[in-house]
Amino acid sequence: MAEPNSGVLTVQDLNVLYGHSHALQGVNLTLQHEALSVVGRNGMGKTTLCNAIMGLVPVSSGSVHFNGRNLVGLPSSEIARLGVGYVPQGRRIWPSLTVDEHFRIVAKADAAWNIDRVYSTFPRLADRRSHLGRHLSGGEQQMLAIGRALLLNPKLLVMDEPTEGLAPMIVRQVTEILVQLESDSEVGILVIEQNIGVACTISKQVAIMVNGRINRIMDSATLAGDRSLQQTLLGVGRHAEDAVGEQMEDHRTAPEKASRGIVRIYVSNPKTPSRWSRPVPVQVIERSARTSTQIESSLNIGSQSKIARTRPVGKTIFVAGTLDTKREEIIFIRDVIRAQGHSVRIVDVSTSGSPSTADVTPSAVAGFHPRGYSGVFTNDRGTAVAGMTLAFERWVRHQQNIVGMIGIGGSGGTALIAPGMRTLSMGVPKVMVSTVASGDVSQYVGASDMLMFHSVADVQGINSITKEVFSNAAWALAGMVGNRKKSTAEGVQRPTVGITMFGVTTPCVQQICASLQDDYDCLVFHATGTGGRCMESLMDSGKLNAIIDITTTEVCDMIAGGIFPADEDRLGASVRAGLPYIGSCGALDMVNFGSLDTVPEQYRNRNLYEHNPQITLMRTTAEENSAIGRWIGQKLNEMTGPVRFFLPEGGVSQLDSPDRQFWDPVADQALFRALEDTVRQSELRKLIRTTYNVNDTQFADLVVQTFRNLHALPVPNSRRFH
Repeated sequence: MAEPNSGVLTVQDLNVLYGHSHALQGVNLTLQHEALSVVGRNGMGKTTLCNAIMGLVPVSSGSVHFNGRNLVGLPSSEIARLGVGYVPQGRRIWPSLTVDEHFRIVAKADAAWNIDRVYSTFPRLADRRSHLGRHLSGGEQQMLAIGRALLLNPKLLVMDEPTEGLAPMIVRQVTEILVQLESDSEVGILVIEQNIGVACTISKQVAIMVNGRINRIMDSATLAGDRSLQQTLLGVGRHAEDAVGEQMEDHRTAPEKASRGIVRIYVSNPKTPSRWSRPVPVQVIERSARTSTQIESSLNIGSQSKIARTRPVGKTIFVAGTLDTKREEIIFIRDVIRAQGHSVRIVDVSTSGSPSTADVTPSAVAGFHPRGYSGVFTNDRGTAVAGMTLAFERWVRHQQNIVGMIGIGGSGGTALIAPGMRTLSMGVPKVMVSTVASGDVSQYVGASDMLMFHSVADVQGINSITKEVFSNAAWALAGMVGNRKKSTAEGVQRPTVGITMFGVTTPCVQQICASLQDDYDCLVFHATGTGGRCMESLMDSGKLNAIIDITTTEVCDMIAGGIFPADEDRLGASVRAGLPYIGSCGALDMVNFGSLDTVPEQYRNRNLYEHNPQITLMRTTAEENSAIGRWIGQKLNEMTGPVRFFLPEGGVSQLDSPDRQFWDPVADQALFRALEDTVRQSELRKLIRTTYNVNDTQFADLVVQTFRNLHALPVPNSRRFH
């Protein structure tokens, strides 16, 4: 049995009687900073449990501890002040007060949950802040009740039937909001919910209530995926119409199947029964029947990731832009894509605060800013655009239904939309139609596979030029999305391995690829700064299963100021992935500059090699190599997976050998010593000295053998592919 102070909420041996009816019979429950759904047939005591926690019904025996304090016997007002928020069944809002007045009654100054944050969480209410309670729809009233409870800044949120009687679209919205609250881990959430789909989506575990007791607590994915179990425990799941013509299931059309998402549930005991209860008349049962909306399969209940389990994963293309200034162009592009049979939605990233008719409004996007609505709509264009840029980037990261995205804008719109588009996984089609696409677009594209599409004319209306350009861009995106669907259907490919290469390490990489190509899909990245970032971006997005980082030369340019520098996150993807990492000192003997006349003045007397008319290489010194070794060593120390980093004493490149221009054993030894002094070697993390040159056949064979050995070993908490 849990101790009273072991959770945010601890209910122990709780008993409640209504006269002679024993409503709660020894309920035991513990809740931490998480969500827990409680489900069960009507009359099982779920609402009574809520009322007992809130002090609305007398407790016969037992205890309800909140953060270690017993709530039994306290008035409801005191329980609320202690930090317990309540969203009652039926909402219980004031019909004569506006939305804003509801919030101002309970809002606290300088609290984490303030009115602006509630409006950013419920953009629909922000647009209706001056409406009276009686004029709100059922879904809006439910959002108002939840927002009112959140303004108390509770540590525990108790919700009784939050989706009861709501339309399917509003059910999805409320569910997504509850999921977001649960993922923030700010409050414990106890949800009483009759809708099995919603209950299983909100929380990882579900408590089953039977005859006033918690019968069991089970994994939500197990319950969601087993209709027979739902029928056994709850009397829901399969209904009469499921059995009729079941053998004809495959012959039903999609609309016919979809219509089964809403079902009527009839309960034989609409009121809490007792031993003296009379049979309930049929007409009473009919009037008391409720509507249950099944959560769509797009919520992907039961997947491994909580985020994947709780977010829609439909097949949608998004058109992003500022609808207040580019409305005609955005709608034109949407219609072209829609005509190809794709599902298309508009996401509006305007910062003017004007009302929006987009599928995803600016308020909805702004809700993803760390400070919510107030972090974007600041009444200052500069800070508003910066806020919306961050909010849009975070919004994109939280979506799992994007199969393609096209943005449109001038320089400002491009700078706003591009960071969000870059967060999409490699391979997800992304097109940016922009007035700046004919110049240097590296700041917009970064390491992503974004396609920049020059608008030619300014993005101001539809004319003979822009009509063709916008059509081509829309067709391009639609074609990429269609082709990607076809490619995905072809089946699982070989595991992918990212390998870094430079011209002076090409022989090594070619030998490694030849040895692995029968078993692995070898992706070679040119170590020019962008190449390393692209490889690590693929690793972060799960597109790469392994890395063989032969050529870490980009670190040289970062340390010494060359033209192909890494950024500070180089090797960071391997730190985050927790996978085996194999690397070497490949090409750490050189810094890259442009043509010979572009070499900085302070380096003119150094050991320089004209690789070609456009590229000049400079030999690194012992001092520079020491700095490079320390930087790489610190990154290796952060890795949690097995590490094997090779130190080729015979030379780190084709130019670093006894008969070549960059042969400098003293400088190489400074590099190796810095690595050995920095890296905390262990059974998992090892530096391997070898007498070979990086391009020797024996070196490549050693790398391949080490790779195969490491990836045959189990690696906890990582993406394995063997």
